[in-house]
Amino acid sequence: MPSLPSRVPLSPSAVVSALRAAGCVFAEDEAELILATARIPEEVAAMVERRTAGLPLEHVLGWAEFHGLRIAVEPGVFVPRRRTEFLVDQALAQAPDVTVVVDLCCGSGALGAALAAALGRTSAAVRAGGVEVHAADIDPAAVRCARRNLAAFGGGAHLGDLYDALPAGLRGRVGVLMANVPYVPTAEVALLPPEARDHEPTAALDGGADGLDVLRRVAAEAPAWLAPGGCLLTETSERQAPAAVREFGRAGLTTRAAVSEERAAHVVIGVRP
Repeated sequence: MPSLPSRVPLSPSAVVSALRAAGCVFAEDEAELILATARIPEEVAAMVERRTAGLPLEHVLGWAEFHGLRIAVEPGVFVPRRRTEFLVDQALAQAPDVTVVVDLCCGSGALGAALAAALGRTSAAVRAGGVEVHAADIDPAAVRCARRNLAAFGGGAHLGDLYDALPAGLRGRVGVLMANVPYVPTAEVALLPPEARDHEPTAALDGGADGLDVLRRVAAEAPAWLAPGGCLLTETSERQAPAAVREFGRAGLTTRAAVSEERAAHVVIGVRP
């Protein structure tokens, strides 16, 4: 396990060399982030040691960049993917003046925080009255992390299984319901990169036999929680998108799929009539 000798000056080149020796493809970029984040030389050495041991960079740094925000990420919590920024963009385009937002399967709460921040910048209605943000996850570590990330927006995070975690008063009031559900088929979880497979909770990755188990549950109950005209958005794979569209349709939602070729992102959007 390559690391930095304690008596060697912690120069950028030394950090890059240690990261490169461990197989980090973007060693220069990672070294820059580690050096900018660490407060003292001992922290640099500790971060390099954790990274060369295989811990995801975001867990090493304690944060992930997402939609222009620095999102706090603890070890063991799902790391928000940059492709999922497309889901936030679609939510903003679908409902630019929404004031009640829910982030299900929230992980770090990145989606809720990103949409709240974007709404605050673009919507006069939100700037005047604020946005009500709620997030939910079954993992206590994720909920703890989400509370930190949503605090700046006055949002709350709730522990529990999907809608069971939400305050009953939200029923019929939600303008945007984002659910970045686990959608990796069970048989394919073992094929994921080690950073995800070994350091993120299986419950945040494994979507059942066809990857759509959680999506089906979210879609089936969504109409009871959405306000008229409110929308449900979820990320899926290209292969799964047609089946996901059908599930949204079965729930009574007016449905379409959106694709970003640049980000290799597929989002299914369902609107309550």
